[in-house]
Amino acid sequence: MRPRVGHIQFINCFPLFYGLIEKKFLLEVDLIKGNPTDLNRMLADNLLDLAPISSIAYARNYREYVLMPEISISADGDVKSIYLFSKLPIEQLDGKKIALTNISATSHALLRIIMARKYGLAPEYFSSTPELGAMLIEADAALLIGDDALRAKYNQDPRLYAYDLGKEWKDMTGLPMVFAVWAIRKDFVEKKLGQVKMIKDSFIDSMNYSLEHIEDVACKAAQWEEIPADYLVDYFNSLRFDFDERKQEGLMQYYKEAHKLGLIEEVPPLTILDI
Repeated sequence: MRPRVGHIQFINCFPLFYGLIEKKFLLEVDLIKGNPTDLNRMLADNLLDLAPISSIAYARNYREYVLMPEISISADGDVKSIYLFSKLPIEQLDGKKIALTNISATSHALLRIIMARKYGLAPEYFSSTPELGAMLIEADAALLIGDDALRAKYNQDPRLYAYDLGKEWKDMTGLPMVFAVWAIRKDFVEKKLGQVKMIKDSFIDSMNYSLEHIEDVACKAAQWEEIPADYLVDYFNSLRFDFDERKQEGLMQYYKEAHKLGLIEEVPPLTILDI
């Protein structure tokens, strides 16, 4: 049975997979696509062996997982695909309604942390399908992530304020923000360590290949998007796909802040596989 590997269907994951496509590695795994909420659930339900999942999903189920070394989806400042779009300046959102995209988990908690800890605000939150126009009919502001946020920012309504949550976090803490980690089920690691190492090495190779050919990656991604390739090059260059000590420090700070607000039950250890 081939490893069941999750794949987030967002443009920000395309550099991780571009090299795999070019080198035909995808023939070696069963690639299962979904949004972050889907993959969080599928890994927890043992429908996947490993997957990029929301950082906060690891905290909520860390006893079942280990983390892949050297890979994450992070930003050290602007992330350019996680935005709060608001009719009002952010400082005026106390007690106002904020619609949250229903395909995210990490960014929900991140926004709550930023609003409470940085601005001292307590808005009213509710979950919504990620359609900006519909969200803003009911709410004063709306949180979008991934491709929805990327497109909305590219076509931004000049009447709206836009706040990049990666920048807001960096301004608040001085640290990078890790939005997604690669988690592996412990039972799969125990049985298939060799396959895990092969998958890790293949993804690292793919990531390095993609970063060396970032213009080609952007052109390929832009074929099916209204967003031009040069805009995507700038976007890809804002992302970080490694998981170094600085990223780990940022992730632990995120967990500490989430725990203070009662968004997770405990601050989890980072159990990183040594391969």
